[in-house]
Amino acid sequence: MSEQNFSRRDFLQSACIGVGALSLSGGISSAFANENKGIQTNTSGLPSCDILIIGSGGSGLRAAVAARKLNPNLSVIVATKMMPSRNATCMAEGGINGVTDFSNGDSHKLHAYDTIKGGAYLVDQDAALKFCELATKAIHELDYNGALFSRTKDGDVAQRMMGGASKRRCNYSADKSGHIIMHACLDDAISAGVKFLMDHELLDIGVENGKCEGVVLRNIQTGDIHPVLCKAIVIATGGYTRIFYNRTSTPYIATGDGVAAALRAGLGFEDPEMIQFHPTGVQNGGTLITEAARGEGGYLLNNKGERFMKNYHEKAELAPRDVVARAIEIEIREGRGYGEGLGSYVLCDVRHLGKDTIMNKLPKIRHTALLFQNIDLIEEPVPIRPTAHYSMGGIEVSKIDDMSTKIEGIYVGGEAGCISIHGANRLGGNSLTDAVVTGKLAGEGASNYAKDAKFLEGKNVLELAKKWQERFKNVTTGGETNQMYALREELGRQNWDNMGIFRTGEKLEKLAKALDDIQARYNELKIPDPSLVMNTAFTDYVELGNLILLSRCACLAAINRLESRGAHTREDYPKRDDANFLKHSIVTLKDDKLELGYKDVVVTEFSLDGRKPQ
Repeated sequence: MSEQNFSRRDFLQSACIGVGALSLSGGISSAFANENKGIQTNTSGLPSCDILIIGSGGSGLRAAVAARKLNPNLSVIVATKMMPSRNATCMAEGGINGVTDFSNGDSHKLHAYDTIKGGAYLVDQDAALKFCELATKAIHELDYNGALFSRTKDGDVAQRMMGGASKRRCNYSADKSGHIIMHACLDDAISAGVKFLMDHELLDIGVENGKCEGVVLRNIQTGDIHPVLCKAIVIATGGYTRIFYNRTSTPYIATGDGVAAALRAGLGFEDPEMIQFHPTGVQNGGTLITEAARGEGGYLLNNKGERFMKNYHEKAELAPRDVVARAIEIEIREGRGYGEGLGSYVLCDVRHLGKDTIMNKLPKIRHTALLFQNIDLIEEPVPIRPTAHYSMGGIEVSKIDDMSTKIEGIYVGGEAGCISIHGANRLGGNSLTDAVVTGKLAGEGASNYAKDAKFLEGKNVLELAKKWQERFKNVTTGGETNQMYALREELGRQNWDNMGIFRTGEKLEKLAKALDDIQARYNELKIPDPSLVMNTAFTDYVELGNLILLSRCACLAAINRLESRGAHTREDYPKRDDANFLKHSIVTLKDDKLELGYKDVVVTEFSLDGRKPQ
């Protein structure tokens, strides 16, 4: 079937299955038993597959393909809350970092140095070095697989500058890079025979004696709650910046489901306080105006018509994101912005780039400005303000080589994990690289583990499923849905006001008390809709619970990090404190209580005084 004729219906009919398919003859893996007698099949009668990928963004798709190609006889299933073409990867615009042109003096080591320095040295340097080496390979793979990159006159993949970079290494496709890359990954997954469980959300992870047992999934369409056995899982559910519900650039699905489930399963939540605020979200709601606008030469202007960034950093608009975000907020706080309250803003101006450049290189942000602000960037500047954008924190990963965790059989890819590539502040262009690099590593790690692993009995995952079924019955007994949505709005406002770009101990303590109250009110919530079919109110209820839990983790770590570092700006502790806080925060959940610990940052080749590599 030709690509141009491959429709959504074709995808649903050819690549999507139901949980029933996992139950046939003791599980879908049994269909491969004759081809590989070394693979053990499930005999418990519960639905099962060898490898389950949770999440269908760039990371999840790369993991699925990598797992299938490494061991073709293993069954690989992707469980996703929505169509794979509607995820955070699609929303990434500016490009994907990786050195593909070494003629200008660029190198993997220099890419790693920029990443480490930009991350305010909270980056594990061994991981960053490997990450930057693999970035080049990943971009060549995407190019080979048909990703429609913009091109130079010589036919090479086009590159642009991005904030915090010392060389031009951000490979791009106009300002639709994530959309293009995601579709290349999706095409690859379908061609590789990956199957999808559409409209399924992760509720919990079952663990037995330190090993992954399986997961509990809910079919959003039917309401059925299923235990699913698997030898290995890859958590690729993205980040958790929807904790700032009222102002964020991420999609509504970015509710940290995988991070929350991993936390409940016993894994650590690393650096949860490190949340990036992208400098340029539109005034209304925070949808992204990509960094490519500044990478192509766009200006930031205050109400005096000044390009104020020259007063804050030598690279002006191309300073690291945390620097630009703080600068914008200072301009607003000191009266040089426009508007009032949450509607305050400065201007992003690209008019001087000309119509041809805007139409060819920045068409998506022109569409965004028209859609959300009714402004044509060709004719006038767009109002912008920082917006919650990216989670540097995530599930604690043991090693980058296979993206494994402390629980056998659980692997993590992309923004859901923290191998500390980004530290305290991610560089623009490194997120797509993270997705495709760590996604592939996680898929290969899960595949290598699953080929020799055995299914466990499933007692814990079965018990978890029963608890969720009972919870559905108890929650859907009345009440007003508006109470839940009002609580969600309050959560977003409290997080923005007290754990936003500028933080203080007083604000964070205030937030901690507010979150305790929000948690207590959440525990008493009821939903008036008892129906199973397409009960989206219950979906929102589950997601809100995850957001509250992750907000509490971030607040706990932020209160106790008594320094300013990258995106974590404490006005009461304005300096970076390497003596006491060159370490990662690790939040764990034990007996329903959060505990905070630390582990040291890995320092190898680069000093902490800002010297460039030799």
